[in-house]
Amino acid sequence: MNTASIGPVHPGPNTVTAHRPATLARISDGFWALRRRVNAEASIPEGPQRLEEAGNLANLRAAADPDGSAAPVFSGDFQFQDSDVYKWLEAACWQLADEPTPALAADVEQIVALVSAAQREDGYLQTYYQLGEREPWTELGWGHELYCAGHLMQAAAAHYRATGGRRLLDVALRLADHIESVFGPGKRVDAVCGHPEVETALVELYRTTGEQRYLDLARYFLDRRGHGTLTSGADRGHDRDPGPEYWQDHLPIREAGEMVGHSVRQLYLLAGAADLAAESDDDELRQALVRLWQDMVSNKTYLTGGVGSRHDWESFGDAHELPADRAYAETCAAIASVQFSWRMALLTGEARYSDLIERTLFNGFLSGVGMDGRTWLYVNPLHLRATPHERPGDQTAHRTPWFRCACCPPNAMRLLASLPHYFASVSGTGLHLHQYATGKYGGDGFTVHVATEYPWRGTVTVTVDDAPAEQRTLSLRLPAWCVRHTLTVNGTLADGSAQDGWLRVTGMFQRGDSIRLDLGLMPRLTRPNPRVDAVRGCVAIERGPLVYCLEQSDQPGGLNPDDVVLDPAAPLAVQERPDLLGGVTTVIASGRRLPSDEPGQWPYTPHEAEPRPLPETVHLAAVPYYAWANRGLGAMRVWIPAAEVG
Repeated sequence: MNTASIGPVHPGPNTVTAHRPATLARISDGFWALRRRVNAEASIPEGPQRLEEAGNLANLRAAADPDGSAAPVFSGDFQFQDSDVYKWLEAACWQLADEPTPALAADVEQIVALVSAAQREDGYLQTYYQLGEREPWTELGWGHELYCAGHLMQAAAAHYRATGGRRLLDVALRLADHIESVFGPGKRVDAVCGHPEVETALVELYRTTGEQRYLDLARYFLDRRGHGTLTSGADRGHDRDPGPEYWQDHLPIREAGEMVGHSVRQLYLLAGAADLAAESDDDELRQALVRLWQDMVSNKTYLTGGVGSRHDWESFGDAHELPADRAYAETCAAIASVQFSWRMALLTGEARYSDLIERTLFNGFLSGVGMDGRTWLYVNPLHLRATPHERPGDQTAHRTPWFRCACCPPNAMRLLASLPHYFASVSGTGLHLHQYATGKYGGDGFTVHVATEYPWRGTVTVTVDDAPAEQRTLSLRLPAWCVRHTLTVNGTLADGSAQDGWLRVTGMFQRGDSIRLDLGLMPRLTRPNPRVDAVRGCVAIERGPLVYCLEQSDQPGGLNPDDVVLDPAAPLAVQERPDLLGGVTTVIASGRRLPSDEPGQWPYTPHEAEPRPLPETVHLAAVPYYAWANRGLGAMRVWIPAAEVG
């Protein structure tokens, strides 16, 4: 059953959105094809062994055989260990839909059978509570029971869509029915889970089965949040109270005006709310989501698209609180941002949401995945000093084979496995290309193939394969960063004026028609909003959708990037380096070396004092940020102090 075109978001016949995901979306070559190949050949196949070593699969076996010879003992440090299994299953299923392999199919079915065997007769499933002495549904703040259930439901939808098999879907339905029997007004529990996720999953379960009660249950959880139902502090593992903002229980979504609290929780919650708005045609909810997305983009997003500025509680900070060196910017938060923005792109049809998706995919997300597909970053800072003093654990800026809290690796796997789903959409007028990668895209009888070397080169050629015998519109997103472009249709220069971020070509298309978009990829310097105190007076290097950084290993004599200032008046040059980091284009800038400080020197001087001269000019080589930390330890920075020009 080949249903690769049916991805994680599959609107039903009554869904009210401006766009729907394209029914054909396949990436066949180029930048993202390479990253997805590494995911398919390294990351996903190694997943079961990693889950075995971490004890996740042992927990399921113990739950499946509670009366076995050995006393059941839960393995791992977190209540949500099961969710890593479900995220891996989802990733593997999207990969099977894209490129079936017998070995991966066997791994999937073996783990599906294990999950099914672990489920209780009443439908409940979470090994932490099944193997322990604590009662289910008594620790909603930190228990993650509904969070794990949500990931199981998403995996079940992927398994059903990719293979046609119902075994995992039936497990998810039994669990959803159990949840429905427990939660709601007048029932055993009238509250919400500390970690949103089940909301968007229940909507997808409704879309998969057509059962209205799953949509109603998602609406209950979304509307119940914001009324202070969660307890905290006394739950396992936390002796501090994070406050209601941490889990977005301070205000109903419709009243909230600011992104707050744990960044992944906030974004998963809003992804579910966007799904509900689409299924219920809820304009009030839609307006609230637009308001919150705008707050995130204007005030709380890093240049890389990463979000979450505080290590404390993995949370959003205040407006413009975006420190480069202390950026948390969890990989999972970047993934959640893509999921929320894609739903908003479908809901509204506006290109700006896909602008953020592009920035996040190429930078804040991809930096979390090692070039080898076997090492990972949990946090993604924009500045690392040469001798950082970090606390041990997952939240270090060094690539790690797996984490004690391993939420990010399988989450990244499932995004890469389903990535084509986020590249194109259809509407009543035609086909929309949101992202650019060589491949085939289409729907409603209108299909095209795309050829491009993006992001290294700016030419995108779209050739029509099939078109209906009626007027259609092909819409190409003009990236927000682009200041110079040309558009040609069958070799003739066309109107390149964009409307709402879209370049639209309308006509009676025929097979072989060619549309060419040329995007200027001149390297550029970017400066921050002056309210971002942490990087005021700095500039960053960008080219196309890529954010660049200075890594110590690329600088002359291993020069520490903290010991230079960049000359913003000097021209930037590009250099193709097929030998470096899998093949990249570097940007060469001019800077000046800072003089060394004397031992014991006071680091502050009077404002009126003459600044020390900087006579030594140096050439600085910048590499794409996504590729940093793949060559061992060393300093790195995205934001570089600008030399005073006088």
